[in-house]
Amino acid sequence: MENREIFSNLATISPVFVRLDGRAFHGLTRKFGFVKPFDDRFNNAMVEVCRLLVGESGLTPVFAYTFSDEISLYLTELPFSGRVEKIDSVAASYAASALTLALDAKAPLAFDARIVQATPESAIEYITGRQDEAWRDHLNAYCQQALISEGMDGTDAARKLKGMPAQELHEMMHKRGVNLAKTPAWQRRGVLVCKKEIEKEGYNPITKEHVTVTRSMVVTDRDLPLFTTPEGQAFLKKLIGGTGGP
Repeated sequence: MENREIFSNLATISPVFVRLDGRAFHGLTRKFGFVKPFDDRFNNAMVEVCRLLVGESGLTPVFAYTFSDEISLYLTELPFSGRVEKIDSVAASYAASALTLALDAKAPLAFDARIVQATPESAIEYITGRQDEAWRDHLNAYCQQALISEGMDGTDAARKLKGMPAQELHEMMHKRGVNLAKTPAWQRRGVLVCKKEIEKEGYNPITKEHVTVTRSMVVTDRDLPLFTTPEGQAFLKKLIGGTGGP
């Protein structure tokens, strides 16, 4: 019956992004008592999922970038001979299991997954765009929560904010005493998790010499540069260009 499997032989070539999105995560705030508009516990859980995806999942992404309920994995070496169904299903199921454990959830959680084909150049454009989306998500989250706290229905608040320019959203919160440019960087710019080579001093008991050894560690960056700036572009070129972690 294997010859009836649909798309089982559909494969992609590297590099690619695997983008994971939480399915029906809007209900988690109520279930877990998360603080709005941003909750440290949920973000920490998503970062833990990224850490496991990068370090232990076997998918070996170069990095994971996350904001809100979204994770983007950048892969330059593809498992499963590049088979799309396998990559998507394993990435989504692993992330869902990891988040369920991180939150000690009593009911299953789910992610969907998609493949985004890339080149080193388009990868920079893609991740810059995702950070732009993180900023927009950040603006909307603060503004919508402000309107709801003032008595507006959630649906009406979303309708009011839809299509409103970013500058107007920023001014809206400024009038309420909140400078959105001063909120925590992870809320505005997302979080990046990658492997980094670390040199450490060690001791060889056989030769009785002090030596320098290189270890690979999974590191988390919660204070990312703005990717549209020269500093941010240099950061991404180093990260995506394969010259080592930032």
